[in-house]
Amino acid sequence: MTTLLALDTATEACSVALLHNGEVTSHYEVIPRMHAQKLLPMIKQLLAESGVALGTVDAIAFGRGPGAFTGVRIAIGVVQGLAFALERPVLPVSNLAALAQGALRQQGAQQVAAAIDARMDEVYWGCYQAVAGEMRLQGDEAVLPPERVALPAGAQGLWFGAGTGWGYAERLAVTVGASDPSALPSALDVLSLARFAWDRGEAIAAEQAQPIYLRDNVATPKKQ
Repeated sequence: MTTLLALDTATEACSVALLHNGEVTSHYEVIPRMHAQKLLPMIKQLLAESGVALGTVDAIAFGRGPGAFTGVRIAIGVVQGLAFALERPVLPVSNLAALAQGALRQQGAQQVAAAIDARMDEVYWGCYQAVAGEMRLQGDEAVLPPERVALPAGAQGLWFGAGTGWGYAERLAVTVGASDPSALPSALDVLSLARFAWDRGEAIAAEQAQPIYLRDNVATPKKQ
């Protein structure tokens, strides 16, 4: 049976999850600015508790962003290091999709507007619908001011808002039935989405693992 390891450090939360022999185990902590110190020990602890050797892992899934730049880079670095050493493929998963998957798992939400606070008075935004247990993107992911967000064209029915971007609820140009602005992505949901991707044969080589920031001008110096 497939053994998948998943990890996520794209927000304040640091989490790892493991699928082995059909069973899922996970660790999750909200530890801002501690990801670099905590991630590898969390992986080792999870594997030890599950009695699984790292070498038996078939692929490594990770939250590829959007999220905190440093956090996403930490995930990429650890994933590539492990995947190169093990000669295993990787499975990149959107952190907005993971948020939506978490809302499906915890709230039973079938339509989710996922939003992560992107700072700089913007949010990372993506809308998802459940299809056979998998949250699938409707339209595009984007980074934009709260006043410019929108549901997909022709959207109907009840939507649920998930993620720290919903802290801007009064400014968001979208109304939902309910929201959870405290929700953070979890490796548990990265793993769920990675299982669908693995079954479709979407794993990629470690060197192809790239962070997705959505915002491409952060490192550009301002013109004088």
